[in-house]
Amino acid sequence: MRLDKYLKVSRIIKRRTVANEVCSLGRVSINGKEAKPSAEVREGDILSIVMGGRETRVKVVSVREVASKNDAASMYELLGDN
Repeated sequence: MRLDKYLKVSRIIKRRTVANEVCSLGRVSINGKEAKPSAEVREGDILSIVMGGRETRVKVVSVREVASKNDAASMYELLGDN
């Protein structure tokens, strides 16, 4: 699944346009490498997102095309904020 879509479906970022913009600005990395919005996300990947001066790290637990609001948080595991 595309990175920008994963960020939206998992509700890490609420809107896909915002997710796309954050990725384009180089504020998202997958496994330590800067990622474009079209980068592929797979289970087990570690995402690092810098927004609002804070870095959030998450591990991708599952990749689903659609997730309800209640199920979205189960798509990733929070590793920590800096």
